Amino acid sequence: MNGQDYYIPAVAMAVSLVFKLPALRTHWRDPLLRSVCVLLVLATLVFTFAAPPTIEAVNRWTGIPNVSAPLVYCLMTAFSASCLILMFNWRGGPAREIRRTTQRWIAGYSVVIVAIVVFAALGDMPVERLRDFDTFYANTPYVRLMIMSYLLAHSVAAVTMVAMCWHWSVQVRGWLRAGLVIIVSGYSISLTYDATKLSAVAARWLGHDLDFLSTYVAPPLASAAALVSAVGFVLPLVCQRVSDSWHTWTTYRRLGALWHEVRSTAPGTPCVRMSWWSPAEIRVIQRESDIHDGFLRLGPCFDRRHRDSAYERARAAGADEETARAVADAAMVAATVRTSATCS
Repeated sequence: MNGQDYYIPAVAMAVSLVFKLPALRTHWRDPLLRSVCVLLVLATLVFTFAAPPTIEAVNRWTGIPNVSAPLVYCLMTAFSASCLILMFNWRGGPAREIRRTTQRWIAGYSVVIVAIVVFAALGDMPVERLRDFDTFYANTPYVRLMIMSYLLAHSVAAVTMVAMCWHWSVQVRGWLRAGLVIIVSGYSISLTYDATKLSAVAARWLGHDLDFLSTYVAPPLASAAALVSAVGFVLPLVCQRVSDSWHTWTTYRRLGALWHEVRSTAPGTPCVRMSWWSPAEIRVIQRESDIHDGFLRLGPCFDRRHRDSAYERARAAGADEETARAVADAAMVAATVRTSATCS
């Protein structure tokens, strides 16, 4: 994989973060929103610093061969923890329980990050390796412990995410369930990434050479896992927003006939003009307010005899109670609109 394979998803994550920043400034106390932003920051850093050109640049800038390795491993470990924290905040529950669980995951993965730094400081990594660091140093004292630390931490996070999302998915329906199933697929790919890395490292321990698994198979799996998981996180949010917007616009259109009828009884009443970019929710509220004002104005003219007769006809035609009441109310309003000009 070349640098573009890493930089393109990094840019995508950064753009997503930019779109989230205004909401974060307004609702910075929202733990779910904070978790999303932290995850996007870490995802951007992981893809940026894991790219071979960046690895080489960081090594050159610091003058320390392979200093990028523990840096990337620490970022990946922090990213794994952020995924778990995001999922717990997303699932919801008692605030105290979520806070306690979050603190435990942060503490546990902080220990792993410290261990990675300590093992990197104690190990000897004189030969720069941009693509096959894990297998090249698989038998090096302390360095192999550093490699295993991040792989095991990543595996634990992936297994936990798969189990938690699958258990949650059987309890919900709709777009949320679809997103959770996709997340399960993404983290299953992450487990395949971990398996290929561990297999290549274990092969080195046993005197065999399966370096191609770590060098050529694992990186595409990591990118695919990140892409699929990102789709799983985004899909329920986007589709729910689209669904809510569609429902709001449908409500706005359905209120149109009643709104025009009520407005026709008071042609001189000023109408609030709204800009074309006004949200649908505001338009619905304004239309409902106009209808409510119209009902208050027409209230003295309502003749319940029209309502009662329309209700009886609807029930005789086989309509259920709710439908019959709606038909009766509509008939009363329509009759009042027709006679409003002569109503005192």
